Amino acid sequence: MNYILWDVDGTLVRNGKDAGNLYHDAVELAAGHPIGERLPNRHGRTDGEIIRESLELHGLDAALHSSAIDHLDELSRLRHVAGAHRSLAPGALEAVAATEAAGWTNGLLTGNSAARARYKVTGAGFDESAFDWSRSYFGERSPIRSELTLRARAALGPAPIVIIGDTPNDGVAADAAGMSFLAVATGAYTAEELRATSASLVIDDLVTGLDELLAALSALQQN
Repeated sequence: MNYILWDVDGTLVRNGKDAGNLYHDAVELAAGHPIGERLPNRHGRTDGEIIRESLELHGLDAALHSSAIDHLDELSRLRHVAGAHRSLAPGALEAVAATEAAGWTNGLLTGNSAARARYKVTGAGFDESAFDWSRSYFGERSPIRSELTLRARAALGPAPIVIIGDTPNDGVAADAAGMSFLAVATGAYTAEELRATSASLVIDDLVTGLDELLAALSALQQN
């Protein structure tokens, strides 16, 4: 089998404008009292990493980490139920369908929990069956993103695995596990910034770059 592990935020769905507030609110709920300064958005990092940094910044007990993650999931669920959904990145639906038709198994590799990832992709318009959830990797408790790619490599073995993402951290994580990295500039980083990574292909979006993406994937299948 050949696997694509898609990033979610900035790749399949548009980044949330107030995503940082949700982490802050989750830490406040875990702490049981208001906390001060909000962290800026941490694009490409795992939820586990962001929550840990927030606890450290505010001098809170690291043992609150698990509770904060649970609150983050619940806050995300409430947003989803209220209809506060993300919007699709351009061409995302068509790209996932096209890669499946080309013989790739589509999974997710994201810094979110499985629940948060599901709210985001289904809220934006994907059917959850578009992804193999048993071959997807979630980072709500992972200290760094490369822990996810190493876990995926151990589970999937020597099969071709491609990471498609929108941040340099996606590339760093792919490199750590010997995976190919293809970058799309629909998130917080420009195409020029992404070309400074190990990405073998950088496209502006999944509409204008779909043919190039499929050609790159075909070449990887043949290697």
